[in-house]
Amino acid sequence: MMFVAVALSQTENPLSEKPVRRVIVHADDAGMSHSVNRGTIDAMEQGSVSSASIMVPCPWFPEFAKYAKEHPDRDYGIHLTLNSEWDLYRWGPVAGRERVPSLVDEHGFLWDNVAQVAANVKVEEAEIELRAQIERAREFGVPLSHLDTHMGSAFARPDLAKLYVRLSLEYQLPVLVVRPTPVNQLEQAFPEVLRIIEPLEAAGMPVLDEVYQFYEHGPFEQRKAKYLDTLRNLPPGTSEIIIHCGYQDAELTAITGSVDIRDTDRQTFMDPDVRACLEQEGIELITWKQFGAKPKP
Repeated sequence: MMFVAVALSQTENPLSEKPVRRVIVHADDAGMSHSVNRGTIDAMEQGSVSSASIMVPCPWFPEFAKYAKEHPDRDYGIHLTLNSEWDLYRWGPVAGRERVPSLVDEHGFLWDNVAQVAANVKVEEAEIELRAQIERAREFGVPLSHLDTHMGSAFARPDLAKLYVRLSLEYQLPVLVVRPTPVNQLEQAFPEVLRIIEPLEAAGMPVLDEVYQFYEHGPFEQRKAKYLDTLRNLPPGTSEIIIHCGYQDAELTAITGSVDIRDTDRQTFMDPDVRACLEQEGIELITWKQFGAKPKP
């Protein structure tokens, strides 16, 4: 499927009285493993996944980077990574442990969880590492459309969130930030969110209206029904549905207890019922390239 970058308004289509609903179906964690790469690529090529973000520190990054370089028409972001969360499958920083010692545990791996990031990471070292991830992706020829954050670690502290915004503005790449609503209660959970949004909007960067992610275990039909219900009830504006794709094979089973979630996410968004739902509901499936495109003068 080929996507053409066009400028988008927030919620209205001047040719229609009906509010426009747009969705980015976004696969996180590309580059994490071969199984994840296979699942992500298949869901992009054969399904309804319109965008993916890449974990540069992971061992299978080169495989996905090669695919991205060879398929520049598709949509790729950097999944800015400050965590290495699996027990027996770990990775360290791209910049090197000596340059960013506050980012690693006693074994030299990135911290397990976001709380450890908040407690230990020096923001100046986080900047070194996140820049290194962006630059490494560029060196591999990955065409970039956006930035987002693995496990939300960029929001672990206000200074890290400001760094996240600063990188967006410097590299002129939109970042995953969502507008606070009564439904998501983001302003209560993260009071400084409006301060993050203001400089982005002042620079003409887009801000999502809603984000959805379902990381609960369950059978395929149950999880598929939840996604379809979410699509039918999308609000006006631009939303993102975050998924994680993979195959339930020996490799991914050895890595993570979420292998069933990743397999059913892939199955769901390769299912023709999702495409049919998008068409029936009149929902535009878009990319970050489209979402971030600025109107031509």
